[in-house]
Amino acid sequence: MEQRSNAFLETERVGRLMRKYAIPCIISLLVAALYNIVDQIFIANASYLGSYGNAANTVVFPLTVVALAIAVMIGDGCCAFVSISLGANRPEEAHKSIGSAVILCVSSSLVLTAVYLIFMDGILALFGGHVNAETFRHAREYFFWIALGAPFYMFGQAMNPIIRSDGSPRFAMVTTVLGAVVNIIFDPIFIYGFKWGMMGAAVATVLGQILTAALAVWYLCHMKAVKLDRGSFRVHGNLVRKYIPLGVCSFLAQISLVAAMAAINNMIQKYGALDAVFGQALYAQIPMAVVGIVMKFFQIVISIAIGIAAGCIPIVGYNIGAKRPDRARELFDKLLIAEAAVGLIALVIVELFPRQLIAIFGAANESVYYTSFAIRSFRIYLCMMVLATVNKGTFIYLQAMGRALESTLLSMVREVAFGVGFALLLPRFFGLDGVLYSMPVSDVLTFVISVALIIRTRNALNAEMGAVKPALAMQG
Repeated sequence: MEQRSNAFLETERVGRLMRKYAIPCIISLLVAALYNIVDQIFIANASYLGSYGNAANTVVFPLTVVALAIAVMIGDGCCAFVSISLGANRPEEAHKSIGSAVILCVSSSLVLTAVYLIFMDGILALFGGHVNAETFRHAREYFFWIALGAPFYMFGQAMNPIIRSDGSPRFAMVTTVLGAVVNIIFDPIFIYGFKWGMMGAAVATVLGQILTAALAVWYLCHMKAVKLDRGSFRVHGNLVRKYIPLGVCSFLAQISLVAAMAAINNMIQKYGALDAVFGQALYAQIPMAVVGIVMKFFQIVISIAIGIAAGCIPIVGYNIGAKRPDRARELFDKLLIAEAAVGLIALVIVELFPRQLIAIFGAANESVYYTSFAIRSFRIYLCMMVLATVNKGTFIYLQAMGRALESTLLSMVREVAFGVGFALLLPRFFGLDGVLYSMPVSDVLTFVISVALIIRTRNALNAEMGAVKPALAMQG
């Protein structure tokens, strides 16, 4: 039957399903992360922009994450709910939730764009834009165009997990990849050829986002497991109240990252001014630029970690809905192993090759202070990557199971209580290095909590397996 077209999620080997869903999701998220990172690479290597442009990009980056946070709250929540609905054979709920998600995404993106354009100067100042006048000028120019493209960006990002929940992870990947290709093509043309500076980087990004959004619209008209009609496109309040909580974890993971970045940027601005080197006007923008670059590398790694886990959301949700805790537990074990492996590989790279990493971002055009601070930043800030990736996988798996409260609380503790708290506290004792210590300290403390939840989750799945074993045996 049509509503059971995703039944293979209950029968196909778990490892194969993970590869089928996680790899396209990883690529999609990596490409989405590369939008901003590619801009920063081209900006850094443009002699007329350099570290000033890099610092401006760092200032604006958290504001793009705000847009992403709203989009993934709607998209990931709807994805988890649609997957559970299809697994439980409730197609009516699936198509109505997708339609309402479209309406929510479009309306919220327009509101956000208006807020950004009206309060631009104050918002940029809040995120450290006044580190010096040149940085603020570049940030303002870049942010104006990024704000105009926010509706397209948010729509593409919200629809991506929904497309995956319909059983088309490859199409979801292709929409994002094509958008990034457009960005990569036009970045050097606009920045180096036309000399459009920060505007050129932003316009290239927005053109790619428009293409991704257009492809998502096309897919909504050609869905497979779920069929949309005119009645779908209303805000179905009863369903919104069910799927938004499932996406709150994704929202808080992103929005609390924004809070942490705001705290970090302001601490960099404050304690950089007290530093013997970076207190000089000529070097004032370097810490802001460098920490932004390190955070971009972290974003690449965490995109892989999120991609592995988020790609598994339809699989987890379907099997939970279909009463297959055995498959859900197997998936959980494989997920944690994969997350730890990603973190370990990333740790080796940042500890052994920090100089090569910073060279990608125009280090040859900068002072020796730029390179030395960057090497120290990579090695300290990212030294607990293994724990960070395992933590992220745990957050998202709990979300996929429908345990929104636990997932949300754990995410809040990591990003707000620890992420913001230590970013504000540690610089008081260690100066600029305190900003760098805030990340590993937060990850270690969060991992202690994650271990307790991992044990509890496995025990709950084992108990459920014991309850459904007789039924499974009869089916066999």
